[in-house]
Amino acid sequence: MTRRGFLATAGLTAAAGKRPNILWITCEDMGPHIGCFGDTFAKTPVLDGLAAQGLRYRRCWSNAPVCAPARTTIISGMYPPALGAEHMRSEIGMGAGRKMFPQLLREAGYYTTNHSKEDYNLRLTGKVWDESSGRAHWRKRAAGQPFFSVFNFVGTHESQIRTRPHEWKHSFEGVRVPAYHPDTEEVRKDWAQYYDNIEAMDRWAGGILKQLEEDGLADETIVFFYSDHGSGMPRNKRWPYDSGLRVPLILRVPETFAPLRPPEYKAGGQTERPISFVDLAPTVLRLAGVPPASYHQGQDFTAGKARKYVFGFRGRMDERYDLVRTAFDGRYVYIRNYMPHKIYGQHIAYMFETPTTRVWKEMYDAGKLNGAQRKFWERKPFEELYDLNRDRDEVNNIAGSATGVLARMRKALDTWILSSGDKGFLPEAELHAEGRPYDVARVKSMADRAASMTGAPPGAGLQDEDSAVRYWAALGYIMRGQSPGLMAADASPSVRAVAAEAEGCFGKDARGAAEALLELGDASKHGPYVAMLALNGLAAMAERAPADVRAKAKQLPDGGPGRGGSYVSNLKKGLL
Repeated sequence: MTRRGFLATAGLTAAAGKRPNILWITCEDMGPHIGCFGDTFAKTPVLDGLAAQGLRYRRCWSNAPVCAPARTTIISGMYPPALGAEHMRSEIGMGAGRKMFPQLLREAGYYTTNHSKEDYNLRLTGKVWDESSGRAHWRKRAAGQPFFSVFNFVGTHESQIRTRPHEWKHSFEGVRVPAYHPDTEEVRKDWAQYYDNIEAMDRWAGGILKQLEEDGLADETIVFFYSDHGSGMPRNKRWPYDSGLRVPLILRVPETFAPLRPPEYKAGGQTERPISFVDLAPTVLRLAGVPPASYHQGQDFTAGKARKYVFGFRGRMDERYDLVRTAFDGRYVYIRNYMPHKIYGQHIAYMFETPTTRVWKEMYDAGKLNGAQRKFWERKPFEELYDLNRDRDEVNNIAGSATGVLARMRKALDTWILSSGDKGFLPEAELHAEGRPYDVARVKSMADRAASMTGAPPGAGLQDEDSAVRYWAALGYIMRGQSPGLMAADASPSVRAVAAEAEGCFGKDARGAAEALLELGDASKHGPYVAMLALNGLAAMAERAPADVRAKAKQLPDGGPGRGGSYVSNLKKGLL
């Protein structure tokens, strides 16, 4: 919408003598497993009632399948890979002249509150919220002031699936176990507890809506409900499948503001329009009569032409590196794995606290899983394609047969990566280098060649002037089970780390490689991101890493007090 259109909307609400209040009721780690979205195992009368008054978005993706990158998308109105903020609990600046969208609402006169989780991968600059705390509430605003208030429920979080002791309300026998999980008592308990938590969340949401009614504000407030990403169960959370990215989103626009309703709006209605979290900021701003920022990369999903595709991503998850990009058109899910040599189920300490994860891996090691269940513990293909109409659990990869769909989805993903300015192809340590020149098309070209494993190892790339190109060229050797040599003289510690990993795993000088990785694993010298890269390489060497080198790793400094510093410690423990 043009600025003139936004001002017209603002004039419309002003003519009515008021602007809408906007309330977000959110929860964590929950897919569309509620009654109004077709899953009646949990009883969710509050949310079902909200949906009966509003519109359900059945094709909503969170862009990221884990909390901090997902929240980063929301608060910035930008794709985190475009900011260099895709990695779990990293910390990046938004860039000069950019503001988090609640700041734009505050400048327009809104009272903004967050109750209370932030957890962004971005440095806060300026005053974002009027209040962000466990005491934040719209009730503290000035008389007559419109508000934007967020209330977030943490009881559905991954950590609450595994909290014991627990008195289960849902039967283990009645729960549906997806095709990729083994059907065991531990798995059924975790899924049943997940549904127990959903019912608790529904009651909590009812309490927030009751406060709105008590204050006489229901007819003056636009209400959103959504979760931050899919369920907290393994292979849902952290994975950019539909099961990790799809969330329920409900929008209720009261009759007072009927002109602001989307064209397909009707009480109890639903829409198949694909939307994603990058669209939330421009949508809320439009409803408030505030123009979107020029840097916003989403679009208002209550007006205008529906987009054809939405996109997802995966970067570093806690202590383990990966790079995945995903496209979705409402039916097909296309996934491109840029680090196919890494198994799906890399050992992430936090994920392994869930009983399902542990029993699943134990059964894999014992050879007790079928093909769909084994996949999570094995290497990834470069490309995956799933037809949700025929394969709701995304276990039948049709990339080798549906060539027409594959070509279309490839093109959509490539266009998005290039047009969004995806910085995720840079080594993480270099994302933090201010003013680093970056040619996304050039670096992506080398990453595509490396990961698709077409042809010989990309040896010419090892001499490129751009360290990111050299980084992907060296990764190309790892993917092929070969070594380019130690590259000890390379100016980039990230390049030295992946080259040493290749030599340590596949070359002749395992000791030299291990010692190089040990030196790079010192976070006090190289920072936590190089240290994590190096320690992951040392772990990949397994028994090829000499025992004395692994023992010395125990003495390495941790990653420091900043965000993500504890992940270095997790890697050290894993080595020993």
